[in-house]
Amino acid sequence: MSSSPRRKTARKSPQERAEEIASAARDLALAEGLSSVTLRAVAGRVGVAPALVAHYEPNMDALVAASFCAVVSAELGEIRAAITAAATPTESLAALLRTLLDGTRDDVTVVWVEAWAMGRRNETLAEAVRAEMDAWQSVVQDVVESGIASGEFETTDAAASADVAWQLLGMIDGLNAQALVRWNDERSRGSVLHRAVEGMLGLDRFALDGVAASGR
Repeated sequence: MSSSPRRKTARKSPQERAEEIASAARDLALAEGLSSVTLRAVAGRVGVAPALVAHYEPNMDALVAASFCAVVSAELGEIRAAITAAATPTESLAALLRTLLDGTRDDVTVVWVEAWAMGRRNETLAEAVRAEMDAWQSVVQDVVESGIASGEFETTDAAASADVAWQLLGMIDGLNAQALVRWNDERSRGSVLHRAVEGMLGLDRFALDGVAASGR
């Protein structure tokens, strides 16, 4: 009995194949978490042998780190767009909080949480995490400094903007991590964070709620 001929896969250039592998790894990280980015899983998603993935990505630690960067840098780009569209620093801050706490980014939160844990044993990933956290702090610090310059925000000293940005990111990360196990509801998380930030920046109580409610 004759067997049917095996279907040949289309040949791709090295650049196309590398991009395909990188895209598959990023999609895996978003769909199943950063820990799912393994040689076999990436190969299965692309539809090639693991050896081919290893040929293009011989260092899986580097591929995991690149997947992390692809996911979180895309989110930061969305945040930058939301901030840029706002008319004032207070509106920028409200847009940032609204976007990060709207409950639609659990997949990205999982990537962050796993990256912090996995980075203990993967220095390549740890270095990438530190760089992305620096980028986030810079964006938030710019918003805080703009508010101070315009007189909308008040801080205890001129050097406080970096500390405020660091504390704000820590609170956002903590609240979003807690949300993964559905501890406290979304409205409570937003209210708690708004009150804390208003106190840190000398804003009137409920000032951020008013901006967020207006949809601006």
